[in-house]
Amino acid sequence: MDIQDIKNRFGIIGGSPLLNRAIDIARQVAPTDMSVLITGESGSGKEVFSHIIHQMSTRKHGAFIAVNCGAIPEGTIDSELFGHEKGSFTGAHEARKGYFEVANGGTIFLDEVAELPLGTQARLLRILESGEYLRVGSSKVQKTDVRIIAATNVDVYNRVKSGKFREDLYYRLNTVPLRIPALHERKEDIYLLFRKFSADFSDKYRSPGIQLEPDAIQILSNYSWPGNVRQLKNIAEQICVLEKDRNVTAAALLNYIPNESATNLPVAINGNNKEDYTERDILYKVLFDMKKDMMELKKLVAEIIQNGGNTAHVMADNPHYINQLYQEIDQTTGHDSNTLTIKKPLQNAPVDYNYTHEAEEVEESLSLIDKESDLIKKALKKHKGKRKFAAQELGISERTLYRKIKELNLN
Repeated sequence: MDIQDIKNRFGIIGGSPLLNRAIDIARQVAPTDMSVLITGESGSGKEVFSHIIHQMSTRKHGAFIAVNCGAIPEGTIDSELFGHEKGSFTGAHEARKGYFEVANGGTIFLDEVAELPLGTQARLLRILESGEYLRVGSSKVQKTDVRIIAATNVDVYNRVKSGKFREDLYYRLNTVPLRIPALHERKEDIYLLFRKFSADFSDKYRSPGIQLEPDAIQILSNYSWPGNVRQLKNIAEQICVLEKDRNVTAAALLNYIPNESATNLPVAINGNNKEDYTERDILYKVLFDMKKDMMELKKLVAEIIQNGGNTAHVMADNPHYINQLYQEIDQTTGHDSNTLTIKKPLQNAPVDYNYTHEAEEVEESLSLIDKESDLIKKALKKHKGKRKFAAQELGISERTLYRKIKELNLN
């Protein structure tokens, strides 16, 4: 049976090379009894490939049981898989066969196998190695002849490295790895799948057929489809039921496709223009605000010294320090701190300063708060209480001026 025959038999749509390669591997491994580990994103069709392997194997007349390991509680997973004896635990009123006993001679498909508890993994490893297992509450060894096909949408090897999955079981299951491509990896198949799904749903609901405009087809093909084929099928069904205009435009299609640009933002902004910050974003915002306030404070200190006052005499003989303040204000974060360019020199000061100041001169008079208060008062008086113009006069932001007024109790 060739690849196209398999597609027709199992209802597989698409001609992607990655898809064809996966079907070819399933076809070749099916006649053997080798364990297969199917990997792929959720909704990509892993269970379909487990049916291909079973139906094309010598076990096709035996039982096929699909088990979602992630949906069974940890306390009952062993009983479900291996069975239990009467009275083995509370509520065990009678003996029960497990899936491995029921599927003897057939195939078991373990979906989301990475979710198995470590104890259950040890029991599964024993079945893979010797075909033996114990019912819960029994010491009698049972034998089974079952082929195991496992599937997962996570990186099992990362779980092995973190100690959440047994390494020996991983290599036993991964005898033949089979990767199912995600829908965004087979863009050429997306529109074909949509046409198939929309035709099926149109027949089901007895509604007119759906046609996509060229711009809608482009949007459909370029979307990332995180939910893969399952998501595409759901959207096709919604459009068939809800759309009155059977010629679907790009604008109409966007009503059914989630906005990726909105969900991928690190900082989300809602309709009320309020920012919803993560903890990291809040930290960045605080650091940037602190840096801005520091620059404004340096500029204010330089203006205090330049314009005279109680602190001016301390550095009157040190013009080099004043210019250094201006340099730091104008510096960008990418400049080397040892390479400074004077962009705003002090009036009447020489261009070249051959003066080395002592380190203790960096920390200056404690009366800066008083001087700062006086300057703010003068600026407010000059501009008749208009804080916007006062802030411009002081060279600081209006928000910083508001905060300073509040901190200094200025009316």
